[in-house]
Amino acid sequence: MRPIDIARKLNITTSTLRHYETWGIVPQTERKENGFRIYTEEHVAYFECIRAMNTGFGMGFVKEIMPLIHEKKFTEVLWLVNEKQAELRKEKEKTEKVIEVLKLEDPEKVPLKKQKNSYTIGEVAVALDLPTTVLRHWEKEGLIEPKRDEENGYRSYSKKDISKLLIIRTLRKAYFSIQIIREMIKEFDNNNITKAKKVAKDSIIYMDYLVEEQLKGLYYLYKLFKQLNKT
Repeated sequence: MRPIDIARKLNITTSTLRHYETWGIVPQTERKENGFRIYTEEHVAYFECIRAMNTGFGMGFVKEIMPLIHEKKFTEVLWLVNEKQAELRKEKEKTEKVIEVLKLEDPEKVPLKKQKNSYTIGEVAVALDLPTTVLRHWEKEGLIEPKRDEENGYRSYSKKDISKLLIIRTLRKAYFSIQIIREMIKEFDNNNITKAKKVAKDSIIYMDYLVEEQLKGLYYLYKLFKQLNKT
């Protein structure tokens, strides 16, 4: 096939086809006497697969697996694909956890036996089932900053502080980094909970889109495997 025909079919430029060849993610082409490239059905299968997988998996991942495909290490490629999909699933679960935890901003939902204006670090530790050392560590990391009693200097946690601690605890269980949690808590402090929820929900929608695109990419990956098995 002519480069221009393939480019039109995939809605890309002929220079993009040449980039793929330069990057080493498609096999080298033979040339006609006039220097024009000769693309085979195998090349077309490569180009289709690259374009289809780019959206759902990213070009970085495509560049990683294409050399393996050249060597026909198909099973190894499939395991890498499986790992990539598992990463997306894990990311979605984390985002769903964020949406769930953002519902905890209501101080009345705080699990405390006695309702009062402030609580000691011991009372908070018992209520949240956390060691006091963890609470002190989170304070050191800047995630929480309880007020101090003017008379004795002891920490004094408000209901809002405890709501924040619920969020921190849940996010840490989901293995979010301290930096990410710090940013989320900042949104909480700025009363941007609605905005944070929208961002999280939009992320879920985008990940649902990605998983559909990954399925499309896998279809063309299968087609490429089938084409290469002919040779």
